[in-house]
Amino acid sequence: HNDLPWQLLTMFNNRLQDERANLSTLADTHTNIPKLKAGFVGGQFWSAYTPCDTQNKDAVRRTLEQIDVIHRMCQMYPETFLCVTTSTGIRQAFQEGKVASLIGVEGGHSIDSSLGVLRALYHLGMRYLTLTHNCNTPWADNWLVDRGSDKAQSQGLSLFGQSVVREMNRLGVIIDLAHVSVATMKATLQLSKAPVIFSHSSAYSLCGNRRNVPDDVLQLVNETGSLVMVNFYNDYVSCTKEASLSQVADHLDHIRKVAGARAVGFGGDFDGVSRLPEGLEDVSKYPDLIAELLRRNWTEAEIRGALADNLLRVFEAVEQASNNTQAPEEEPIPLDQLDGSCRTQYGYSEASSLYHQPGALLASLILSLCLL
Repeated sequence: HNDLPWQLLTMFNNRLQDERANLSTLADTHTNIPKLKAGFVGGQFWSAYTPCDTQNKDAVRRTLEQIDVIHRMCQMYPETFLCVTTSTGIRQAFQEGKVASLIGVEGGHSIDSSLGVLRALYHLGMRYLTLTHNCNTPWADNWLVDRGSDKAQSQGLSLFGQSVVREMNRLGVIIDLAHVSVATMKATLQLSKAPVIFSHSSAYSLCGNRRNVPDDVLQLVNETGSLVMVNFYNDYVSCTKEASLSQVADHLDHIRKVAGARAVGFGGDFDGVSRLPEGLEDVSKYPDLIAELLRRNWTEAEIRGALADNLLRVFEAVEQASNNTQAPEEEPIPLDQLDGSCRTQYGYSEASSLYHQPGALLASLILSLCLL
């Protein structure tokens, strides 16, 4: 999980031809081409991220722009990046010595509660979707519910949230449970027909931050063949502003112990966090983490698993569970569950039972006011 696309937006408004945005010389970021090469990085899920304040506003547009900049990275630096959408494509990139570049959409608000948008993002290359970011969607609860900062709305997943999970299974989109509440974690792990990932989360037993994964959920991760990719952000590693590479290795050790070696991966979160452990300051430092695991008597097979094989196994299982012959999910979210005072209501006709949900009349009145 790498947030370089967010840096490209905030620093250059996605203008890759700005000479300061040259990825071979880019400064003041955790990621650039020389650092990727020094770290022997063979693949990244580039995050198509847009903040929660875009929800009910321009989240879809902003997400499309971030997907676009990832595609343009691959086009502008074809000798370094290979944009891929399959597990086979990742292996091809490895063979060609390029960085396999995949798109992860970080936050369910990016689909604006639309199965049609979910499908469209899949066609544009999205291969994982994080069900929430740091805010509830109308259909799934986020981790701040467990901290008491947000109120539970869906008690995990609403009925529409369950439809989103089923449609992701049908399409072959990896479900990402980083950032979600424990109730959402458990509901999704029980419902999904394919393994899921936590793309950048650590172990709650070692750092009691609600962004991390508790042991009872790690046991479900083991039972479902799922994957926890450890986050390097100091606040999730040590629960303080300071952390070390050794403490990151402790999280990897703990997840391996509780969920098994097949459940461990590297989550990173480079260019998406403000503080990183001493010894893991940027993407060039991955070999030092490998050296630490070797000192801890991890086997070569276990390390290869954490580096790539575990993610490839999950991705292949997601691909195998997909079913293009199955009819797509079509039932839209009830109108009264949508926020946003100036939404149009096309499709929610008076003849539809959806229209006669509690709150639909109020939504209609608000829309009328917006049109005045």
